[in-house]
This record gives sequence, C-alpha cells and structure tokens, in this order.
Amino acid sequence: MAIISRSDRRERQSPASHVFGPAQETKGDLVVAQSLSNHENAKHVLEAKGLGIYYGDFRAVADVNIPIKRHKITAIIGPSGCGKSTLLRAFNRMNELVPGTNIEGEVLFDGENLYDSVVDPVEVRYRIGMVFQKPNPFPKSIYENIAWGARIHGFKGKMDDLVESCLRQAALWDEVKDKLNQSGLALSGGQQQRLCIARTLAVQPEVILMDEPASALDPIATLKIEELMQELKKNYTIVIVTHNMQQAARVSDYTAMMMLTDREAHSGTVIEFDETTRIFTNPKDKRTEDYVTGRFG
Repeated sequence: MAIISRSDRRERQSPASHVFGPAQETKGDLVVAQSLSNHENAKHVLEAKGLGIYYGDFRAVADVNIPIKRHKITAIIGPSGCGKSTLLRAFNRMNELVPGTNIEGEVLFDGENLYDSVVDPVEVRYRIGMVFQKPNPFPKSIYENIAWGARIHGFKGKMDDLVESCLRQAALWDEVKDKLNQSGLALSGGQQQRLCIARTLAVQPEVILMDEPASALDPIATLKIEELMQELKKNYTIVIVTHNMQQAARVSDYTAMMMLTDREAHSGTVIEFDETTRIFTNPKDKRTEDYVTGRFG
C-alpha cells in the first residue's frame, strides 16, 4: 500500500482518478493511500477490530469487530443511544473532532490502521466521505457546492464536466442543470441531501458513510435516496445508520445490530453481524429478533 504526504495529495491532477504515486519514504504527516484498482479483490475495504470509543472516561462503544465489504451497503441498526453514530464516525475519524475522544483497537482501511500516528485524518475524510442526517449544503451556488471541495483538493481537470458528472451520479442533474448558479439552500430538503451526496462524490471517496440520510425527508424523497444508494454501490462502498427497519431491510446487503452491553449499560457494541436477509428472517441472537420484530426498541 502506497503512502503519500499532504503535498503529494495536492499534486494529484484529479480527485476522481484514484491514481497515486509509488511508495516512498517521507517525513511529517503522511497518509496510507492506494489505487482502488489494486484492491478490487480485497474482501473488506474497512474493518473494525476490538474497537472501543471513549469520550473522556465514558466508554460509548465497546469491543466492536465487524467487516465492511467492498461495493456493498452495510446498515447499522439498534435502539437509540447504543452508539450507532459514534461507531459510524469512527470509520473516518470524525469523532476526533470532539475533545477528549480516545480510541482503542483498530479501524483498518484496505488493511492499514486509520488511527496510526502517521495517517493524515484530512485525507482519510476525503477517502471515506460522510453524509449527515440533516442536509447541510454550503451557502453557495449549486455549482460551487460541488466545485469547492474538488478545487481545494487540487482538481485541475474540467470543472464543468466534474460538476455535471457528480450531479448525474446523485440523480440531480436533470432537476438543477438550468439553475446551477442558484443557491443550494433554495432546493427542497430531498434535493439538498442529494446535493450533499454529489458534493461528497466530487472528491471521489471509496467509502460513503450516511448517518440517517433520509430521516428528515418525506417518503418520496426517501425513495429517491434509497434508489440512489443502490446505484452508488456499483462504484462505492456505503455504510448507513438508520432507525428505519424497513429501510435497512430494503437497501442493505449486510446489517450490524448494536445494543447496550449487559456488563456496562452505557456502552454499545455489535451483538450480531450477518447478511441482511438473515438478520431479518433468522437472527441468531434473541435480542436481535426482539428488536427487528418490534418487541422492544
């Protein structure tokens, strides 16, 4: 796996190219990086191994071990307060933005620990993008919402083509192609969320994390997001947190069931991980069965 520095990252012609230079010895802040094509046959793109997450002395997540399979959709489900969003944010080091956060165990990305001291967290967040629960477009034009991230990431190609490509991938182009200079804030909630997805795609991540991406949307907008996810998984790996059991069953290939531990009632952990059809039809853990059938949670 090649290692590139921040300066190397900025020299890339296009964030969509996934072309990185050969491994080299450098000093300073580094990040593990590699062309996706060299890892197409890898079983897991991400994997949590013995992962624990602390906020100060409070352990929010304990001993999580799950694989995230490439070009699949993995849903994280469970009752409120069990650490689903905390776990999701650990996959691209977003939790580090909260003061006092500490991590034990590992999160492996193409086999390399994202929490190694030499890894650049900024590059991690480009490679593993995040879409939040509430749409949060920049107070800029639709065009600049897409172009801004690519530009600061060093994109030197044809920006018009990149903007169109990302909006098409997000199933938004036909709705906004004649008003690219209008504010992204003028779009509907569902359109804003798809704009945020397009913005994430502009720096060509390998993984897209989605934290309740449709919870604030109406049923029609939710359906569009779900259909979009099915298209995106052809080229990206997706991890989604959702409280909606029907949504998890509809869109995901694999499901991780989280629950508060018996030993420490305030720490969440993954109690079961399997193909989604098995989680919803033949779970191994009684607590999973009770949750997905609505007996509690």
